[in-house]
Amino acid sequence: MDETHFTISSSSKVGATVADDIKNSAFEAGLFSIIGIFLYILIRFRKWQYSTGAIVALIHDSLFVFASFAIANACGISFEIDQVFVAAILTVIGYSINDTVIIFDRIREFLSIGTSHDRNTIFNNAINSTLSRTLITSGTTLITVVVLLFFGGEVLRGFSFALFVGIVIGTYSSIFIATPIVVDFDTPKGGGAKAQ
Repeated sequence: MDETHFTISSSSKVGATVADDIKNSAFEAGLFSIIGIFLYILIRFRKWQYSTGAIVALIHDSLFVFASFAIANACGISFEIDQVFVAAILTVIGYSINDTVIIFDRIREFLSIGTSHDRNTIFNNAINSTLSRTLITSGTTLITVVVLLFFGGEVLRGFSFALFVGIVIGTYSSIFIATPIVVDFDTPKGGGAKAQ
């Protein structure tokens, strides 16, 4: 064997069984992460309403990333769904829950002050107080992801595309999905909207 001659010492083929294993492992990883996050939010905020809002937002984010891959494929842009895609989904889940927890922390802080405002105003003020931080964090992260999307090469293109969609939708869902669900489910009985 020299510079002009070579031999193939071994080869391997990824069959349907391996693909099924990857699919099953990805499903289990997503399911366990969502269950773990539900329990974490439940312990941290001591209300199931916060856990429900966070989980609905995370499922929304994950499904949106899946849908974006399908839409891109329909438009002629093909991304592989492999282990890198699974890593991107789990990264999106982690990013989104971090953003959601920050908003929930501010809501809990504002509720503990005991102001006389109604709950909707308290939740709105909490979102407004974290909005600049949320947009700055998302914006700076997106700059890196966009650079990765265009200059990261073919191997990372699907990963960076999933992150791009996930960060945008994760920022949206923390404000417009997770928090409104908490407002709807955590309204005191009797229809009272005053903070307690």
